[in-house]
Amino acid sequence: MTESHYIGQELSIFALAVNWKRYYSARIRPYLTGDVLEVGAGLGANTRFLKSRAVSSWTCIEPDPSLAEEMRAGFTGDTLLSDCIVETSTTESIANHRRFDAILYLDVLEHIADDRAELARAARLLRPSGKIIVLAPSHQWLFTAFDSAIGHHRRYNRPSLQAIAPPGCRLIRLSYLDSVGMLASITNRIFLRQPMPTQSQILLWDRVLVRLSRIVDQASFHRVGKSILAVWQLEVPYSGSPPTLGNS
Repeated sequence: MTESHYIGQELSIFALAVNWKRYYSARIRPYLTGDVLEVGAGLGANTRFLKSRAVSSWTCIEPDPSLAEEMRAGFTGDTLLSDCIVETSTTESIANHRRFDAILYLDVLEHIADDRAELARAARLLRPSGKIIVLAPSHQWLFTAFDSAIGHHRRYNRPSLQAIAPPGCRLIRLSYLDSVGMLASITNRIFLRQPMPTQSQILLWDRVLVRLSRIVDQASFHRVGKSILAVWQLEVPYSGSPPTLGNS
């Protein structure tokens, strides 16, 4: 079992961003069927927005034992989430025979030093036609003290995600989300330079900017945004040697 301790302190604050979670979940949920693996699930705050009757099983893996234990406690007694499997591990620890129909990285891939190896490992864990879904912060020029404070190695754009495509997989969706939220990111990048947003800032973004983004994103055909969503589908089963990850 591989354990690590997450350095960020933002998870509980971003758990309040329910409009944002509903927004991206509506775009991700159609790809979630069968057996789902959520990588780096944190406190499990995203799971309740994504799990549906189309899912046969849901496994959350989280390398931080404290977060994993808090997630288990939060799922207990919740009729929607009580059957979720929570493991204190990473993809590096998953047995080679296990397979999933969808593997999720929700604001996780940017925390992993060797992202290419991570996606290759995920491809090995997919069933035929299985999906790898990545939601990540976009545009390296928006990288701020906040990114550093929570352990981001990078932010992404279309070319950088296409460059690390999982082996044997075909890209079936690549789009930006939260165009209006970019204004908040640009303001912080140029003027505020905060290492951590306040609760009031998160609530303002979630209650006002995200709602506006729903309209502007559609009007702009998802060409701009402070987050990027990528979905790959396994076309040719990948049977290469399991990549050895660096720091994660």
